[in-house]
Amino acid sequence: MNQVKKQLLLSAFAALGLCFASAVSAQSTGLTRTLVTKADVSVPGREAVIARVEVAPGGVSGWHTHPGDEISYVNEGETELMVAGQATRVVKAGEGFVIPAGVAHNARNAGTVAAKLTGVYVVEKGQPLASPAAPPAK
Repeated sequence: MNQVKKQLLLSAFAALGLCFASAVSAQSTGLTRTLVTKADVSVPGREAVIARVEVAPGGVSGWHTHPGDEISYVNEGETELMVAGQATRVVKAGEGFVIPAGVAHNARNAGTVAAKLTGVYVVEKGQPLASPAAPPAK
């Protein structure tokens, strides 16, 4: 396959991944994820994705996973963070959290103002940024 065809194919897969990630966000109630930038990292086959994430008051992200680690910082507001195998905790402005690759998690904003986060994802290239996941068994 020549280089141009490879680039077109990779671009098509990337567009599909972004559409799927947008669909995941659209399925949730009150969560938006806005891409800031993405770039290669030193690990072959991985890339860093930086996004502004906002969870509206009463909003829920929905249970999902990422094909890599999520490292997030809460800029404003607070959100309840639910991570499979862990107790639910509240993360507030000025705090951060890390969720390992493939671990199901959910976020809910029980407050009255939007929760605004900066999310950094170090993920497998060519994979959707987020995929729906079943809630963990209690």
